[in-house]
Amino acid sequence: MTARTTRRTTAKSRIAAVGAIAVAGTMLLTACGDQTKNNAGDSASAKTSDGASAAASSPADLLPADIKSKGVIKVGSDIAYPPVEFKDGSGKTVGIDPDLAAALGKELGVEFQFENGTFDTLVTGLRAKRYDVAMSAMTDTKDRQEGIDPETKKKVGEGVDFVDYFTAGVSIYTKKGDDQGIKTWADLCGKKIAVQRNTVSNDLAKAESKKCTGGKKIAIESYDNDLQAQTRLRSGGADAGSSDFPVAAYAVKTSGGGKDFQIVGEQVEAAPYGIAVAKGNDQLTKAIQAALEAIIKNGEYEKIIAKWGVEAGAVTEAKLNGGS
Repeated sequence: MTARTTRRTTAKSRIAAVGAIAVAGTMLLTACGDQTKNNAGDSASAKTSDGASAAASSPADLLPADIKSKGVIKVGSDIAYPPVEFKDGSGKTVGIDPDLAAALGKELGVEFQFENGTFDTLVTGLRAKRYDVAMSAMTDTKDRQEGIDPETKKKVGEGVDFVDYFTAGVSIYTKKGDDQGIKTWADLCGKKIAVQRNTVSNDLAKAESKKCTGGKKIAIESYDNDLQAQTRLRSGGADAGSSDFPVAAYAVKTSGGGKDFQIVGEQVEAAPYGIAVAKGNDQLTKAIQAALEAIIKNGEYEKIIAKWGVEAGAVTEAKLNGGS
């Protein structure tokens, strides 16, 4: 899952995974704090439609009345993307996103209820009002904001608004001890890669394949979720896999007790993860933005990020539509 969609290939970075991976991740992340500078977005003190300052109110006061009365925010998420969101041994939804959502819920006086769905259906689920928000390591991009298909560049929907809460980059990984000479995306020409569909990794593979010469295109196998792509690589059915760095690093650390995979090369495509809200739901967007600002200021955000060993991807303020 994904950062999950097209980013600038010149940016490098994304994030550490958990525990011991945090140190290595910090060394690899070189630009996580820079990707939002070109588009500062709106801060949580932005004006609401009635002219009042969002910062002047409690985050809970900004919630739409119908959500207040229900006491629940329904969250669409592809819950197969450890350590961002996944099921633990007891079947409970855990990870970075669920922990942050719980902290936001305390500020808003509501419960964030995660509902599982495939990643490429989450935005349509917002439009259909199956979910109130999508929180699933989703990359904030201009295409998503404007409802543009990243490949055809055609308008396919109304788009969404994002409250940015994290930064991350994309990594390539291979079977351990068998990197096939792969260090960069260009090295994938003539090879097979397994990825989750509709992700940044998928888009990067398509873009890189178009640059390949001598008829050596990249064979791309795309799957419903990242765990299926990992299984394909583990079985020898692909030469490499790719996913967001936190996810790749977590797979390297945990799959086969750390004996299955290795990360190759550097991260690319540093960009923000955003909580997605359907266009027109400005009140809900501002409430979530204010709640995120509150947990950043009171230190709860920092505690959660540290718990998962991903400090290198932390943000210092809530941004609205800061992706590019």
